[in-house]
Amino acid sequence: MTDVIDAYDAALFDLDGVVYLGPEPVPGAPEGLAALRSRGVPICFVTNNAARAPQVVAAQLRGLGIACAPDEVITSGQAGAEMLAEDLPAGARVLVSGSATLAEQVRAVGLRTVTSADDHPDAVIQGYEPTLPFTVLTEAALAVQRGARWFATNADPTRPTDRGLEPGVGAQLAVVRVVVGGEPRVAGKPERPLMNGAARRAGATHPIFVGDRLDTDIAGGRAAGFATMLVLTGAHGPADLFAAPPPARPDHLGRDLRDLLTPPRRAVRTGDTVVCGDAAVERIAHSGGDAVRIVRAGEPLDLIRATARLAWDTADLGDSLDCSAVLDRVGPTPAH
Repeated sequence: MTDVIDAYDAALFDLDGVVYLGPEPVPGAPEGLAALRSRGVPICFVTNNAARAPQVVAAQLRGLGIACAPDEVITSGQAGAEMLAEDLPAGARVLVSGSATLAEQVRAVGLRTVTSADDHPDAVIQGYEPTLPFTVLTEAALAVQRGARWFATNADPTRPTDRGLEPGVGAQLAVVRVVVGGEPRVAGKPERPLMNGAARRAGATHPIFVGDRLDTDIAGGRAAGFATMLVLTGAHGPADLFAAPPPARPDHLGRDLRDLLTPPRRAVRTGDTVVCGDAAVERIAHSGGDAVRIVRAGEPLDLIRATARLAWDTADLGDSLDCSAVLDRVGPTPAH
């Protein structure tokens, strides 16, 4: 039987929560990526962080024991710059509300960068920059009011750190939105420009995107028409998966990215029972609503796959399903 990856012509990866967690690699990620390379699978790493250059990201990965060339990394800053170049004539003026790296990427596509609304910019692009002065946001708001087109690298409202959640570029977008109303055009996940750029980098027409978040990674991959895999090494776990709306439901599920190198597992429904491998669950009447009953626990990941199928089918009928029996069994994240 072929493995999951054998059905696709490239593997695209989110970074934080999939390849690394803070300063450490996700367990199994270096080995899994090395195995994919040994099979000749094209790889691209995809990040919504517009503040860092691909060279910096590639160096970080190499420091974790993961082979990576800068051209195997694409950032939302690069995707945002490419989106500007598609919409504006060469030499157009762009006010950059973001990092020096983002400004360099805008200039690299043949556009001029300016710093004031009085420079009559044709467009404004916002990207994450932790030390951004408020005066730059003021110039961005003034420029959009005066008719500049409004773009953003991504719209993440927060960013996780080892100290807790910090404001992301979405918070900086909100400052401008309060003044001008409306919404910018966004390049990063879950929008398509970044995803399409990643596929072009990998030379892929039928890639699989691997992520740890349903709302950005899985929704973004599906919006671009890609197959997706959710890995349970980062932000979202089984409870989130069971509650996922249709646009954020992955095609595959893995403990970590090494599950790309295992045969695909499918959940099959017959009546009120769903079977995946040796795991089986069924929908039963329960006080206060229907619930999942575990018929056979089987392997934890198969139990999660079977429950997800039952929960999604139930939600699509407008009903709810109590999945607490399964969540109690597998915990927030199945053990490696």
